[in-house]
Amino acid sequence: MKAIILAGGRGKRLRPITDYVPKPLVPIKNIPIIEWQLKYLKKFGIDEVIICTGYKQDMIENYLDSKKIGIKIHYSIEKTPLGTGGAIKKAAKMIKDKSFFVVNGDTITDIDLKKLSKIDNSIAAVELRTKFGILETKDDKITKFKEKKKVPDLWMNAGIYYLQKSLLKDLPTRGDIEKTVFPDYAKKRKLHLVKFKNVKWYSIDSFKDMEECSLKVEKIIK
Repeated sequence: MKAIILAGGRGKRLRPITDYVPKPLVPIKNIPIIEWQLKYLKKFGIDEVIICTGYKQDMIENYLDSKKIGIKIHYSIEKTPLGTGGAIKKAAKMIKDKSFFVVNGDTITDIDLKKLSKIDNSIAAVELRTKFGILETKDDKITKFKEKKKVPDLWMNAGIYYLQKSLLKDLPTRGDIEKTVFPDYAKKRKLHLVKFKNVKWYSIDSFKDMEECSLKVEKIIK
């Protein structure tokens, strides 16, 4: 099975670290995000990965060339940002299979890819959690205080997709899949959801995300 990792972003929210290294090389527990992702994909039988790169792509290639992870790695280099849709369209030209996985380059998780692959053109979804303390009240008095409560029946895009190659013809050459094809397919009932409860999932967008993920990452990806 094949996978595309979308790793071309600049990671501006993680400055000043990303002024010196690309976001995929930001370390979590002394191991770069991209290496954690490759270990995760290998665990689920992915034998070939295309990494979409742009910003400081030479550093990513040099680092991975020095590692023996056991996955065949190719690169789809963007001279100018293509957006997630454009990046997938360009990278998938290297894939001959009828289907493939897509993973956002800042996601660390234990989501079961085998379960996701049972449904074509599907998005992995995780339960939405608030980032703030939730107050339960009565008569202007707080009755309960909860941290990061799960919001029932609200599901969040986990940034992991299982797509059919036939979808590529509908992707823009430049633009985000989340703003183009996904809304269109959803309207036409051609897009599916696979729900994952009680999974570990982190999107590394801030220093707090880095800190929280570092405490769990070795249990997430064994």
